Amino acid sequence: MWKGTVFRRFGNRAGLLQALLEERSRELRDGITNGPPPLGPGAPVRERLLAFLDGLGAIAEGNAVLLSAHEQACAEDKYDDPSYRSWHRHLGTLFTEARPDLDADFLAHAVLAVFDGDLIRRVTPPDDPRRFTRSIQQLATALLGGAGPPTDRDQ
Repeated sequence: MWKGTVFRRFGNRAGLLQALLEERSRELRDGITNGPPPLGPGAPVRERLLAFLDGLGAIAEGNAVLLSAHEQACAEDKYDDPSYRSWHRHLGTLFTEARPDLDADFLAHAVLAVFDGDLIRRVTPPDDPRRFTRSIQQLATALLGGAGPPTDRDQ
């Protein structure tokens, strides 16, 4: 009975997973457009990028199993997923602003490719739940050139 109700509402498993991911990313999406700096408008690009990746990393770390299921169910339509398109557009805008000499479209895809549920689970040990986020922030900062966010070694 419940399965029929779920599929009438979401169409299929991919639709359900897409809706769950969309629900978890709504607050981040709203913060990007309407929130205060550094996530929202008005902060320097590097700070906005780090704040966005902090928020997206938190979603990923807290929902790695959902991400894995979503990746499997939506593999063919991954790039058309509303959450993916939103994140890609935001990253592309930030990369374009910070480094107009680079291919911002490709960089946005490359950074999002790292948000793989299986990889996140593998590199996020229980005693260091934000390791993935720190690492993706360091990667993105390196792409921009310059010093990244502090690491555990810096403290």
